[in-house]
Amino acid sequence: MTEPAAEPAIVPDSEQRAIVAALPSRARDLVQLGRFDRPIGAWLLFWPGAWAIALAGAPWRWDLLLLFAAGAIVMRGAGCVYNDIVDRDLDRKVERTRSRPLASGRISLKLAWGFLIALCLAGLGINLMLNPTAQIIAIASLALVAAYPFMKRITWWPQAWLGLVFSWAAPVGWAAVAGRIDPPALLLYAGAVCWVIGYDTIYALQDIEDDALAGAKSSARALGRHARPGVAGLYAVALLFWAAALWSIRPQPLALAALVPMALHLGWQIATLRTADVADALAKFRSNRFAGLLMFLACGVVGAA
Repeated sequence: MTEPAAEPAIVPDSEQRAIVAALPSRARDLVQLGRFDRPIGAWLLFWPGAWAIALAGAPWRWDLLLLFAAGAIVMRGAGCVYNDIVDRDLDRKVERTRSRPLASGRISLKLAWGFLIALCLAGLGINLMLNPTAQIIAIASLALVAAYPFMKRITWWPQAWLGLVFSWAAPVGWAAVAGRIDPPALLLYAGAVCWVIGYDTIYALQDIEDDALAGAKSSARALGRHARPGVAGLYAVALLFWAAALWSIRPQPLALAALVPMALHLGWQIATLRTADVADALAKFRSNRFAGLLMFLACGVVGAA
């Protein structure tokens, strides 16, 4: 009697299980290592750059938007591979991450490094298509990226460091259009940092118990029962920075009205968040890809005017 075929190893939070399951085992592991089966991270990395392009007056520069989209996919993948290399021992102690290809041993450390180098070379090729100012700003982010995986061992607020990293596309996007950095780009960036800290705190709610056992720090653990008001405060500060950015481009009440849909969406996240529900935390986190679209529309309306 033949044994039933083993189920392919797929991480629990994969968004594309059917597609991933159909891939050959090695390709499946590499796709999961780079999180290409979970595109939410690429969306969240892409949006701040798209906002800046739109607010700088070029909302329909499809060449730049597509370039930033490709860069977000590749560099988010590279960041995830690097993060898994650094965190492979810690990931084995957390229920949600222990099945990742590197932590589980399905992929060797040597192969992971080779994949990381290939992704970085692809990212470099994309970066070289930008103007020199944008190129320099983009390369400057590498120090922040390299330090991020160690932050959960150092500070209770690794999400703040992630905010610095995941919002970096905002000054790059502005420079790609304007060839320089102006105050609205910095305000947009500051707001994006607060937004990232907020949504990644929601994401970290999934791992509070395992993180405590593994000794990993997070803003969700730091805030504890105050996670909901903490995220609300971060979102409120983000909206203030974004309002200032839009006002600096178009000092009219209508410019601020463009932020209303985004504000309502973030308010919905807070009002309906169930902090003890892992599935709800993941759903609220993923809803930020739609929040990014709402902010892009706001920046596009103001920037085009």
